[in-house]
Amino acid sequence: MASRALLMGCLRTEACSPRDLSLRPRYPSMPRYPKAPAAVSAVDGRTVEDAEEPRTALLAVGGMTCAACAASVEKAIKRLPGIHDAAVDVLNGRAQVLFYPSFVNEIMIRNTVEDAGFEATLIDAELNRETTVTCRIHIKGMTCTSCSTTVESALQRVYGVQKAVVALATEEAEIHYNPKLVSANQLIEKVEDIGFEAIVVSTGDERNKIHLKLEGIHTDQSIRMVENSLQALPGVEEINIDTMLHKISVSYKSNQTGPRNFIEVIESIGSGRFKASIFPEERERDPRRLQEIKQYQRYFLWSLVFTIPVFLTSMVLMYIPGVKNGLDTKLVNMLSIGELLRWILSTPVQFIIGRRFYTGSYKALRHGSPNMDVLIALGTNTAYFYSVYSVIRAATSQDFKGTDFFETSSMLISFILLGKYLEVLAKGKTSEAIAKLMNLAPDTAILLTHDEEGNVINERDIDSRLVQKNDVIKVVPGGKVASDGFVIWGQSHVNESMITGEAQPVAKRKGDTVIGGTVNENGVLHIRATHVGSESALSQIVRLVESAQMAKAPVQKFADRISKYFVPLVITLSFCTWLAWFLSGKFNGYPKSWIPSSMDSFQLALQFGISVMVIACPCALGLATPTAVMVGTGVGASQGVLIKGGQALESAHKVDCIIFDKTGTLTIGKPVVVSTKLLKNMVLRDFYDLVAAAEV
Repeated sequence: MASRALLMGCLRTEACSPRDLSLRPRYPSMPRYPKAPAAVSAVDGRTVEDAEEPRTALLAVGGMTCAACAASVEKAIKRLPGIHDAAVDVLNGRAQVLFYPSFVNEIMIRNTVEDAGFEATLIDAELNRETTVTCRIHIKGMTCTSCSTTVESALQRVYGVQKAVVALATEEAEIHYNPKLVSANQLIEKVEDIGFEAIVVSTGDERNKIHLKLEGIHTDQSIRMVENSLQALPGVEEINIDTMLHKISVSYKSNQTGPRNFIEVIESIGSGRFKASIFPEERERDPRRLQEIKQYQRYFLWSLVFTIPVFLTSMVLMYIPGVKNGLDTKLVNMLSIGELLRWILSTPVQFIIGRRFYTGSYKALRHGSPNMDVLIALGTNTAYFYSVYSVIRAATSQDFKGTDFFETSSMLISFILLGKYLEVLAKGKTSEAIAKLMNLAPDTAILLTHDEEGNVINERDIDSRLVQKNDVIKVVPGGKVASDGFVIWGQSHVNESMITGEAQPVAKRKGDTVIGGTVNENGVLHIRATHVGSESALSQIVRLVESAQMAKAPVQKFADRISKYFVPLVITLSFCTWLAWFLSGKFNGYPKSWIPSSMDSFQLALQFGISVMVIACPCALGLATPTAVMVGTGVGASQGVLIKGGQALESAHKVDCIIFDKTGTLTIGKPVVVSTKLLKNMVLRDFYDLVAAAEV
């Protein structure tokens, strides 16, 4: 009864073969460039992609002075057999080449560049793919696919970035980059230059990091004392102190030191005045998500305060005779009280509550990528400023009879803010599955202390996040294993269904490995910890699910490509709609009865034009697929199925054969009552009472 379907992302659709079931990614770790023709093996006719993974070569190219030079170098490289991709950076004088070593090597690539008339030097292999680290950045302010596509394209153009994926639904970017060539701070600056706020969530997967809460440390001298003492410990790589939150973050090598050492050092140097404990754990994106939800809720409620009176004076109160006469009372020439009230009430909605749409539009247009904010700003401003024109004409003319659209602009902004509020609520729910995975780990662990002869002399409860490598942990019957490790004493059965899907407990004895988060059934076990923190199996599963949620399905890539044409197309269609209705009205193309009594043909055409502009929201285009991927991968993870991204989900409808293993994959290994049938004349409730009594 093996794994509950860890291979969901690789189900075959035609003929089963080992290559079809491989979990290896099918894309290179570098920016997407036009793909060179695939090299074909002379042995069996297969493309080389079928046989091996590509390698990366990095060259320093001298003598390039313009884009034409870079193009000639790139063209020369791509003419070689076995070249998958090539990218040349004329500003930095570098060329990055993805190649298949069965057909070409670094020396041949270098010679080709030199034959093209340029100097070429291979950069040390340490700058190759092995040094790639992964950085996660939270990006605030993205509203639609155009935003995420702009950020992704900008990051992929950064020298040293091998791959960048921006997920609109999670508002995060996952960047694979070479730390020798670019830093996380430079990536942040790049995102901020585009016009979005960016915060580093994590940098690198290989390091352990712990956050501690400090007490009693209030002066700069105390802070320096703590920092210097921790830096003296072997294995400590980086220390960051947040004085506002009384928080210290320590990155370290888990095979040399650990969080308990940090706490002991901090508490020992302050003569009892300094205290340290694990910082209250919360997922990095949760507080930001809650803040965003509250922000949109506040904006929406404030917009209602002004929009509802505008709506009432425009659509409801005008039909109440006594109130209508009051609202129609003229103040100056043809300007009425109702028009002035609507102008006053709609202005805060347009320019204060709706300010975010102006800033978003400016940032988008500055970088040549119009988005939904542009459509909203154009639509609402058209309605608002035409209404202002109507009000000013009414105040300065004695015979002008115009109509305002203040309720249109205010109600549009309110409805859009409601949609944004519901959107961020939905985004918040997509991360619940990952939170459930994290909750599988126990809160506490029993740490054992041994004497020189190996006898247990002490045991104490500690926070499970304080477990370090080579610690000996006691696991009692019914308790959860605190970390990955192996049994050094005791015998028991462990329920590993959270990992394998097996309902049958697995026997464990001395020397057997155990996985953190699994449940000990009966005996007592002593475990030696081998993988803690980010190295544990549970943490790796969480990272796998997070990466799957970031992965784009093919249909999403198609949506990203058309998004940059979407907004200009909508603006064009909106103008054409207005023009068609306006000309039709001028030349009696439709009955005059179609025009409301309070409008003329221009105003009717304007309403249709605004409607086309504001209802064509590209948000659904960009959010539907990634949200579905997030929910699908999250729910799958909570059920023990790890789905490797949207491509697997999108291809699932082509599957005509699914192969499952033994009990525990589709069944839970425990009997349940699914139906009952009485063979004697007896009240069903009495029968249930007898069954319940038998169980007791």
